Amino acid sequence: MSRFCVYLGSRDGRDPQFLEATRRLGAELARRGHTLVYGGARIGLMGALADAVMAEGGEAVGVMPDHLVEREQAHQGLSELIRVRNMHERKANMATHADAFIVLPGGIGTLEEFFEAWTWHYLGLHDKPIGVLDTGGFYAPLLAFLDSTVEHGFLDGRTRAELIDATEPAVLLDALEAQLATTA
Repeated sequence: MSRFCVYLGSRDGRDPQFLEATRRLGAELARRGHTLVYGGARIGLMGALADAVMAEGGEAVGVMPDHLVEREQAHQGLSELIRVRNMHERKANMATHADAFIVLPGGIGTLEEFFEAWTWHYLGLHDKPIGVLDTGGFYAPLLAFLDSTVEHGFLDGRTRAELIDATEPAVLLDALEAQLATTA
């Protein structure tokens, strides 16, 4: 099956629905036979996602730079933990191991990873689908802003349309799997 790179927070966030949706996504990834590729932490949404994947018998691959192993508390129970030298290697490694990308709630690191992956797609460096899980409207303001960049002429409508968004994990996975099927 496919490998899904998921960008998400190393914190749980204040709304319990973030944690619940993260766990549902993890379980759904595993049930569908997909492999998780993520940042490798055992804390926050990151740890919850990996735990949910593995609880359903799935594979979870973490990628973490040496300097973050202690700070982000590397998950030692993963199928595989890849240690790299720096953040650039982390992002490149995660992207290389992925067939598609998913963005869940998170902070500046999550946003930076998301925009880099989307920019690489725009520049033709990869053709992997990218999805945003808009749990509880977390990304609604960002998605509206992106729509406004189209309206103001700074983003092509086709580029915006390539970004898949959904509010439910299963719906998002259905759309990403359909996209993967057209590029295979």
